[in-house]
Amino acid sequence: MTPSTDRNAQLFERARHVIPGGVNSPVRAFKAVGGTPRFVARAKGAHFWDANDQRYIDYIGSWGPMILGHGHPEVVDAVQRAALEGFSFGAPTEREVELAERILALVPSMDMVRLVSSGTEAAMSAIRLARGATGRSKLIKFEGCYHGHADALLVKAGSGLATFGNPTSAGVPPEVVQHTLVLEYNNLQQLEEAFAQHGREIACLMIEPIAGNMNFVRASVPFMKRCRELCTQYGALLAFDEVMTGFRVALGGAQSVYAQHIPGFEPDMTVMGKVIGGGMPLAAFGARRAVMEQLAPLGSVYQAGTLSGNPVATACGLATLNLISQPGFFDRLATTTASLVQGLRGAARRAGIPFSGDSQGGMFGFFLLPELPQNYATVMTTDGARFNHFFHGMLDRGVYFAPALYEAGFVSAAHTAEDIAHTVAAADEVFAEMAKG
Repeated sequence: MTPSTDRNAQLFERARHVIPGGVNSPVRAFKAVGGTPRFVARAKGAHFWDANDQRYIDYIGSWGPMILGHGHPEVVDAVQRAALEGFSFGAPTEREVELAERILALVPSMDMVRLVSSGTEAAMSAIRLARGATGRSKLIKFEGCYHGHADALLVKAGSGLATFGNPTSAGVPPEVVQHTLVLEYNNLQQLEEAFAQHGREIACLMIEPIAGNMNFVRASVPFMKRCRELCTQYGALLAFDEVMTGFRVALGGAQSVYAQHIPGFEPDMTVMGKVIGGGMPLAAFGARRAVMEQLAPLGSVYQAGTLSGNPVATACGLATLNLISQPGFFDRLATTTASLVQGLRGAARRAGIPFSGDSQGGMFGFFLLPELPQNYATVMTTDGARFNHFFHGMLDRGVYFAPALYEAGFVSAAHTAEDIAHTVAAADEVFAEMAKG
């Protein structure tokens, strides 16, 4: 296809004149892998069609929310009915209460929840609440974990013992992140040292329990257990960022997965997004009642949002949660996802390509490495050029994986055995090409 007939190329050229980089979120630009982004025209089930009417098997699912697949009829019906009632009111609705009740019933670590519009907003607000509730300033995050683009969270670790105040984005003054301590994921020694030195100043420890922004990396059970113990010991709040994992890896989120291995385990705060909106802009944060009652209008910690609890978004979220709560849903989803990873692993093995992969529920990741990484530094050892070859080879065969080394993938209930078989067959061809050099 030539540039004069490629609608994706034409749209990207137009977009670059009016939108920075031609996209409204950086990873969409294909900058990491090269080539022209696909402009999506429509989607249905496990597939989408680009501006050239080329069909792809979709393994990003809007980066996680589309757990039922695109255009599920019951969700579409709920959204259409809500839209006819009104797009936004700036006043409370019954549906906000229903969604909050539903979330709390599924995630018992929370007594109350506040609805917002994005994961960034939820994480930012949770940190403000943790600081207000504890009267402390410092927070711990982990390298490779992404909690949105709030200033205080755009910071990474230095070499050796983790350092303060090293922003990773222009426009973030060092003094804004001076209270953010960044540690290496799964590093028990750094965790112990951080609490020993700063424990009584730490308001919260925020963590992605399964990190999805360095592809797919689990916090080990011993590491998570120690996070819980140290937060309890020093009076810090353990905040789970489940924007990606919430209602995606299990009906009770990642915290329910860790509770199977750590008796009595639960976080103090939870941040959620993606699946709870079913594809609409909706997120939430919650905690026990004593913490949540520190929020305005009850307490002195301020947070507000014009579109928070949007009536169309809450309709979409409620319909989604009701459907994924049906018996056997997550067993089926986990089986499909595991079969994809197993199939990719087999294709790589047949070609002699180093490969490792993992999955939980409907979330997965893979690396062109012989073993699964445990932290961001190890993830960074993946051969980027080899991944780019794989990505474009699969794209040419109608399979759309995340256009970056560092993003997890997602399977929906709409993915079929035929979709998985097509994907594995395509991987066989691409890995064979890669083996030939």
